[in-house]
Amino acid sequence: MDDRGGSFVAVRRISQGLERGNNTCHSSSAEVVAGSAAWLGRGLSCVCAQRRESDARPSFDLTPPQEECLQRLQSRIDVAYDSSVPEHQEALKALWNAAFPEEELHGLISEQWKEMGWQGKDPSTDFRGGGFISLENLLFFARNFPMSFQDLLQKREGDRSVWEYPFAVAGVNITFMLIQMLDLEAVKPRTLVGATFLKFLAEDDSAFDLLYCITFKLMDHEWLDMHASYMDFNAVMKSTRRQLERELLSEDITRLEELPSYTLLTR
Repeated sequence: MDDRGGSFVAVRRISQGLERGNNTCHSSSAEVVAGSAAWLGRGLSCVCAQRRESDARPSFDLTPPQEECLQRLQSRIDVAYDSSVPEHQEALKALWNAAFPEEELHGLISEQWKEMGWQGKDPSTDFRGGGFISLENLLFFARNFPMSFQDLLQKREGDRSVWEYPFAVAGVNITFMLIQMLDLEAVKPRTLVGATFLKFLAEDDSAFDLLYCITFKLMDHEWLDMHASYMDFNAVMKSTRRQLERELLSEDITRLEELPSYTLLTR
């Protein structure tokens, strides 16, 4: 992903007028509007902390189980979405069925995808920043917290903006933000928050997916608190990241389910 800017998609609501080891690891309608700006799907350099290559960064030693689990998660992160791979096709279909169980999908390339908040009729173009894991994250969210998933997809809670963030592309950006925040592409974590997360990952192999769900719901909570509109998305992501880091670094947190923001989720 780059930070040179590019296309974005904003969604105007119309409803009543406005609307990657081994086993050691434990509706309302919408109008889609295209424009030109550096935001969704085009890199979150303004969200993630900037560092010079010369900056010294500490590293944290890992236990063998933590190292194995990190490698496993990294292998997931390395998988690019490939629309020619049957497994990827089926996962995308499964996401549609989870999102719109009563609406038949006409094809993997279809104008229908815009209803979920993809930038165009082919979702594969939006996975370039997050890879296949971003689709896995969305599917995990839909299957494990279907009520919260639908609340965010349909924008059912709170006093919503006329111009809303597109659900699916926002989800891809959350995956990307978490990978950077937790420094998951490094051999060893170089931040305290990254090292802390690996303790959770060693206990629960789905910790990244669960943290994704928490983050998505927290982001929407911040969005509503800030009375945000689409031009505020990066500011909302910054606020979400700061709050998530504070919660992860709390001394009394031993499981992700103990994070204060976990209580925002409903199944």
